[in-house]
This record gives sequence, structure tokens and C-alpha cells, in this order.
Amino acid sequence: MRVMVMTKGTGADEGKAQPSQEMFEKMNAYNEQLVKAGILLGGEGLKPSSAGAQVVFAAGETSVVDGPFTESKEIIAGYWIWEVSSLAEAVEWAKRCPFDPRYGATQALEIRPLFDMADFDGIVDSKTLAKGQELHERGGEA
Repeated sequence: MRVMVMTKGTGADEGKAQPSQEMFEKMNAYNEQLVKAGILLGGEGLKPSSAGAQVVFAAGETSVVDGPFTESKEIIAGYWIWEVSSLAEAVEWAKRCPFDPRYGATQALEIRPLFDMADFDGIVDSKTLAKGQELHERGGEA
């Protein structure tokens, strides 16, 4: 099963600390373990929300809100895509993540399984599923 593992913190804590040499080394060592275990498919850190925007759809209207999003309870700071045998395996790997308390009082990893086209069998017709799979393959996997 493929999962997305999102690193999360609070909007109020965003950007208060920059990664240190020590933190990069710890995270590189952790990522090396994920690679050696064959589960790391991809992942990146995200720039602060001040560098981003939100496109909001509400009541038939579309609007754009520029960052930062300091009022947000949770900000996604980065992600990994892992191939694991189960959610329990992903949780065990996530517990090993070397978080640094300088990045805020509360940090969390959220783990969410990714859909596969097979999850939609019986809901969506086979032609539409095949087209979705084709687009997924043409767009590349993480």
C-alpha cells in the first residue's frame, strides 16, 4: 500500500527556526533507513506558507488567498510517499522520525493511504478507470 506521510506543525510556529546542520544529518540518516528498507518513493520539504497561496472554492465562487496562513491550526511542512505493507508498518517507521523541538511546540506526522484505481472498481466504469490509470502513469509516480 502507498501512503502519504505529512509533516505538520502550527501556523504560529511556522518559520521560527531554520534547519541546522545537525537536523539535516539526522533527517538524511532517517531517509537513508527508509531507502534501504525499500519504502521511500519520494518526498520533499515545503517552503513556508508565506511563499504560497490557497485557491478557495465556496458558494460557487473561487478566490485566491496569499500566504502566510498563520491563523491555521496545522500547516503541512513536508511529505513523503512510502510503499509499505500496512498502516501499522507506516506508523512504526513514523515513530522513528527525528523531529526537532525548535520547530514548534507541537509537531505531528499524519499518515494517509493513497487511492489506487482498483479502489474505484464498481463505482466508476472501466473506461474511465483506464483513462485515470493512463493519466497517472503518464504523469509519473512520486
